[in-house]
Amino acid sequence: MALFNFRRDTTPAPVSDDVEAFLQGYSIEVMPRTAEKIEDFRALLPKGTRVYVAHIEGTPIADMVATAKRIAREGFEVMPHFPARIIHDKATLADWIARYKGEANVTEALLLGGGVSTPAGDFDNSMQMIETGLFDGFKRLHVAGHPEGNKDIDKDGGDAVVMKALAWKQAFADRSDAAFAIATQFCFEAGPVIAWANKLSAAGVKMPVHIGIAGPAKLQTLIKFAIACGVGPSLRVLQKRAMDVTKLLLPYEPTDVVAELAAHKAKTPGFNIEQVHFFPLGGIKTNAQWVTDNGGAAGVPANA
Repeated sequence: MALFNFRRDTTPAPVSDDVEAFLQGYSIEVMPRTAEKIEDFRALLPKGTRVYVAHIEGTPIADMVATAKRIAREGFEVMPHFPARIIHDKATLADWIARYKGEANVTEALLLGGGVSTPAGDFDNSMQMIETGLFDGFKRLHVAGHPEGNKDIDKDGGDAVVMKALAWKQAFADRSDAAFAIATQFCFEAGPVIAWANKLSAAGVKMPVHIGIAGPAKLQTLIKFAIACGVGPSLRVLQKRAMDVTKLLLPYEPTDVVAELAAHKAKTPGFNIEQVHFFPLGGIKTNAQWVTDNGGAAGVPANA
């Protein structure tokens, strides 16, 4: 099975209707420091695109809120991260929520454990944050998913713990007024993702999945991020690719994995992957252009 598409010519490959449909309504992730490099998101992203604002440990909340405010002002749905393990206590969480609501009119949030092993305070997981009741009134809440596992979760009980937590979140979603979905870590292979999504459905987890896809980037860049994010089997795939010097210097594009997932969704009406969530590891502009080239909607030129 081909995992990567390394094009050596400039002739655009034909875009299938399945891929075009699959890319509609995609979301994308930014950080304050990467957002600063974009003069106007309206020139890159379709109007109303959901933009996640990733909160890396050490980033001041003022920078996060300012980024959310700027992106909302440009006409996009903003979904900031709330990483449980970097939030000290309920008062801190309440302050963050108040600032996001008051300054950026935020009504959506991604709740996750966070990429640190030792909690900074009272919270260890997203369920504890949900139980505070502070997110009551939000119109949309997303929780994290890991189709290939997660190094922090795996050491604490692995798959059984994950499935129990997802069942708890599903039960909460069933009685909540908020729309829920699972936003996943980025992946590089369609087969394991399809198997994981089907496993969720079989276990009664009905929340739609927004599958994480790494945008176009250098192979070295992908390996660096995959190691940092604890990506499992895909990391071995990338490392194997890196052994081939002729391919090491060529850019990666997610063409094949997106095409395989799109084709599966088209022929499987009940498939629970709802849309694509991009991690623009090679740059936001590069990612947005790839989506446009592959049938996704484009942004509006700044002079339009």
